[in-house]
Amino acid sequence: MSLHNCRVVLVRPKIAANIGAVARVMRNFGLDQLALVAPEADPGDREARRLSTHGESILDTARIVSELSEAVPDCLCVAATSARTGNLIRSRFGSPHEVTPHLIKALEAGPAAIVFGPEPGGLTDLEVARCHYLIRVPTDPTYPALNLAQAVAICLYELQCAWMERSEPANMAEPTANFAAQERMFDQLRIALEEIHFLYGANADSLMCALRRLVGRAAPTEAEVKLLLGLARQIRWFAANDRKN
Repeated sequence: MSLHNCRVVLVRPKIAANIGAVARVMRNFGLDQLALVAPEADPGDREARRLSTHGESILDTARIVSELSEAVPDCLCVAATSARTGNLIRSRFGSPHEVTPHLIKALEAGPAAIVFGPEPGGLTDLEVARCHYLIRVPTDPTYPALNLAQAVAICLYELQCAWMERSEPANMAEPTANFAAQERMFDQLRIALEEIHFLYGANADSLMCALRRLVGRAAPTEAEVKLLLGLARQIRWFAANDRKN
């Protein structure tokens, strides 16, 4: 699986420079399928070429169609994007972080697409309703509208992150140290903390319990347990030598 099968769809884009900037962002994240629905701007325009920066090939191969359905007929999952809310059609949405995993899952079996509306007002309610998901980038509510290329960059970044997370082998993460290793570490840590009187008197057990919970929630690895054992040894060495002086 790769992001190659994820398509970026721009509906009625009006500014050539934005088309070029989108092509650059796509190149940054390894996508090359660009579809333009009834574009008012020309992807061959000088400004589009100037802002594409190594994305010229994406402009050269961009598909131009007359309506949204022609841009995504083979897609298994289509996500619309919009900053607008306020009606039933737009009431159910997710952030890029929440929606992109659905696109990644679809990409395992076939193409998927993210659809962006025109610069002035975005996608219509009908266009949003025809998509499987709606993405809304969390922004300040007093000014939620993003530049087209900025919106594409945010969505493709989250798409890349979701793809990397799904592609990483499950055993990449270092396993948590076993119970016995943690117990040895806690025993040594308790002795060390008692020697410097951090654990002392009636509160010693409750403090140690809180420390165990703190470290336990972190699910320490074997290397981290060894680090804490080293800390305990150093505390004991310092306490012993301090008393001699």
